[in-house]
Amino acid sequence: MSSAETVTPAKPDARAERRAKRIAKNLSGFAARHGGSADGVVEYVGRTATRIVVVGADGAWGDQVAPTYAVGLRAAELAGLTVHDSFEGELGLRVRTSAYEWKRMAGIQLGG
Repeated sequence: MSSAETVTPAKPDARAERRAKRIAKNLSGFAARHGGSADGVVEYVGRTATRIVVVGADGAWGDQVAPTYAVGLRAAELAGLTVHDSFEGELGLRVRTSAYEWKRMAGIQLGG
């Protein structure tokens, strides 16, 4: 490389950043409605999507789907989530489920 050549860092993908910011806004709103902070797990859902499971301070939970793992991780970072490697232990114990989830799980188990 000659002294006249300069190396420029790769530009972040503007479209991916916009998507991450939009998802982060939803995650931040969820956290604000459920105790002000939230934890999350970013999981692959096949080749074309990633799921961000978020658990609020009050135990309420929800999820968001991102187009890629990188976008999901960036959204979680922008939202200020504490990101966990897996959905186990204390995080799993904090989750509050409603009658809807219990009924749905029972229906799936019973073939409904």
